[in-house]
Amino acid sequence: MAGRSSCWRAAPGSTWPASPDAVASFRYLAVEGPIGAGKTSLARRLAERFGADLLLEQPGENPFLERFYRDMARHALPTQLFFLFQRARQLEPLAQPDIFGRPVVADFLIEKDPLFARITLSADELALYQRIYDALRPQAPAPDLVVYLQAEPRTLIERVKRRASAWERGISEEYLALLAEGYARFFYHYSAAPVLIVNSENLDFVSREADLDLLIARIRGMKSRREFFSLG
Repeated sequence: MAGRSSCWRAAPGSTWPASPDAVASFRYLAVEGPIGAGKTSLARRLAERFGADLLLEQPGENPFLERFYRDMARHALPTQLFFLFQRARQLEPLAQPDIFGRPVVADFLIEKDPLFARITLSADELALYQRIYDALRPQAPAPDLVVYLQAEPRTLIERVKRRASAWERGISEEYLALLAEGYARFFYHYSAAPVLIVNSENLDFVSREADLDLLIARIRGMKSRREFFSLG
């Protein structure tokens, strides 16, 4: 895959991708979705399948995160700013992509960062955050494809409890429901890249290879910039 400079691009209203081989020539793919949707697991599998570099969020590096889940109002701003600085730094290399390098699969979009801010910050904090976001946001290219994973809040909370990360134990179902709603609004308006909306309720991309094969086949079969995939 190294050395290919073509990528998934289509003008608004045109068919997309142009051919099944387009899957093999992407440069930048992002997987998104609320906490517990499975975006990091899927990003890992896609990177393995496509021989791509993996760009993952690093929540464990955020020193405010565990305190945030214990007291959101008090620790929301430093938590959000840490993530913003972290995500901006991670995306800096994509601002000058190496067309002869390996493709990239990421488990986040920096454009979703304000989604969390609007849920957790006060009005004054949000105004400050927005000024910092506008000044800091890197000029990274839009992804060639975004895979947006959806799941019901009850499914999200079950998955979060199963993986039982120490900093996630304070996450409430109410907060996950707000995130799921926020993501739905965000992607309703998102138009910077093609989007495949995936209902992940009955899909297991880690344990079932057939589910990953189905998803990749669905990507290959996309004919427009916004499509939906559900199993059962």
